[in-house]
Amino acid sequence: MKVLLVNGSPRKEGNTYTALKEVAGELARQGVDSEIVWLGNQPVRGCVACGKCKEKGNNRCVFDDDVTNRIIEKMETSDAIVVGSPVYYGQPSGQLLCMQQRMHYAAGALCKDKPAAAVAVCRRGGATAAYQTMLMPFQMTNMPIVTSQYWNIAYGRAEGESAMDEEGMQTMRTLALNMAWLLKKIKGVAVDDPVREAWAPMSFIR
Repeated sequence: MKVLLVNGSPRKEGNTYTALKEVAGELARQGVDSEIVWLGNQPVRGCVACGKCKEKGNNRCVFDDDVTNRIIEKMETSDAIVVGSPVYYGQPSGQLLCMQQRMHYAAGALCKDKPAAAVAVCRRGGATAAYQTMLMPFQMTNMPIVTSQYWNIAYGRAEGESAMDEEGMQTMRTLALNMAWLLKKIKGVAVDDPVREAWAPMSFIR
């Protein structure tokens, strides 16, 4: 079993990476492989509704000059996906949105029935709106949504600061635990119900 983790931040090892790395660590403890793929900081083109991908029927976008088709290729050998992004004006990064829209339109058949989740990282506000936006394509391509003990959100401003969000990191681990449990159930593995950590709420007033 393998989970594809997509880092939609223009910063390769910033707070989004920190959150996804926490997910990857718990997946490994549950015996599930994962790979963190960085979208990079180069432009990702938006869908132009040309319909050529549907004509060709090869689960690929006809525009092959950015990272989108590479992500699609990785979905062929992945059993689940988690997308992560910082929050910009209450929205995910533009690169991630463009990639998601083209991937789900051109290669929705590859995504079908694979568990999916989203992770939003922000300094203060807008995370729930960004989180909901990232989930929308999953809901339109028959992908089971994996949840956690709270919305999958972590807080931080400076690079790596989200690691200090104790509740946020616990939320990431619980997400990974739930993802591993669901994948094993889908694969027909006999597995007990998840044993989750005691909730560790955190206040940011200091």
